[in-house]
Amino acid sequence: MKLLVLSIKPESGFGTQLKGDTLFGHFCWQAAHDPSLLSDDLGKWTALYGERPFAIVSSAYPKFYDGKTWYALKRPYLPFLFLVKNIFDADKKEFKKRRWMLVEEDLRLDLSSAKLLTEEELEDMVCKGATKDKIRTMAGLRRRFIAEAEQTHNTIDRLTGTTGEGMFAPYSETLHYFYPETELAIFILFDEEATDADRICGAFERIGRWGFGKDASTGHGQFGLAECEELTLPDAGSANACYTLGPTVPEKGIFHEYFFTPFIRFGKHGDMLARSANPFKNPVIMADEGGIFIPEDRDVFKKPYIGRAVTGVSKAMPESVSQGYSIYIPFRMEI
Repeated sequence: MKLLVLSIKPESGFGTQLKGDTLFGHFCWQAAHDPSLLSDDLGKWTALYGERPFAIVSSAYPKFYDGKTWYALKRPYLPFLFLVKNIFDADKKEFKKRRWMLVEEDLRLDLSSAKLLTEEELEDMVCKGATKDKIRTMAGLRRRFIAEAEQTHNTIDRLTGTTGEGMFAPYSETLHYFYPETELAIFILFDEEATDADRICGAFERIGRWGFGKDASTGHGQFGLAECEELTLPDAGSANACYTLGPTVPEKGIFHEYFFTPFIRFGKHGDMLARSANPFKNPVIMADEGGIFIPEDRDVFKKPYIGRAVTGVSKAMPESVSQGYSIYIPFRMEI
């Protein structure tokens, strides 16, 4: 498999978080409408997904340029003693604010020397890369890397011509906006026999133009494609642990120790099935991105991903499959 990194620039607010399993679902819908994106029928590749995943998509992460490329990943879900040498002397309250971790473009990870950032420090890095015009535009406003805003919705009762109660009552939903000119990186593993970098980039360019996730029909979830380049897979070397780049459903009996935050995906079909009689999927409990998995033996490092496919999630489309796989960064952790 080959590793690809897409750089995107948000152009609107997002009603759905840019997580790997949802991004994979959008790619599948693109392949359903445009069969040329895959070398064979989508049905064939989804049927094989449990044994041979044709694509695995990561969640989106901030990307910066400072002479070289940096990615801001989630701080690993580990006890403090693995991240701070003198934990009893450290200010734990302040340390909890450092929720981001900088990793260089080669994706090498060393917890002993990793730089951890607070939300404010992350905002400063974004501002350094912004143009002068954008800095002037944002002057005087509260700087936030990710800001929240409420979007009001309503349904008009055609009999009265107004809103009302029950299904016609106005309601609001939260949208997330990134600081202007922010770049986000999405990592994608793909099977060379199934597709290639150009076709994947084309699919994500359309996703960004049409809109991603909730409220795409009202102009949200839009992004532009900045760059698309192949990366060398991280060297496992003397690694004994995996840092996940997306939500995952880990295999049973493979890992003897793990640290993660549970994440429940209350899935819903998109595209044409969003308006079907039963658009909702069965909930899936996953380990959120930023999890640490320590395998029983080194056979795990023979593959550049961990996890498994999740089936049986849909009554409207029984053949549906959810991405329970995750790309990982191999690294050495002192246990």
